[in-house]
Amino acid sequence: MKKVEREALESQLLAMKAELESNIARLLEENDAITTTDDSVDMEDGVMLQNESRHETALLKQQRHELDEVNHALSKIKEGTYGICEASGKKIPLERLKALPHARYVIKAQREAEA
Repeated sequence: MKKVEREALESQLLAMKAELESNIARLLEENDAITTTDDSVDMEDGVMLQNESRHETALLKQQRHELDEVNHALSKIKEGTYGICEASGKKIPLERLKALPHARYVIKAQREAEA
């Protein structure tokens, strides 16, 4: 991978990181607002708020996982191992990294890991 390609992918990862951190902060605020509603809420509204809280929690979990993946990719850039499949040791194709800059595996190894 050329230096300019790696730098472009690193910039993309840093932008993703900033967006994810912003999303996480917003979701935490929204979840906090949902869980600190007053006791005058009727039963139907309470159920709706519980469902909304579950949805926010699921989104938060997904966003945190993606942030972990982005941070992992950024650490691999610093280590000089970015773009190398963690399962096979093969180079991850540039097109895959452009589509998913925090990819850990080549497609074949990813499919095997998911099976």
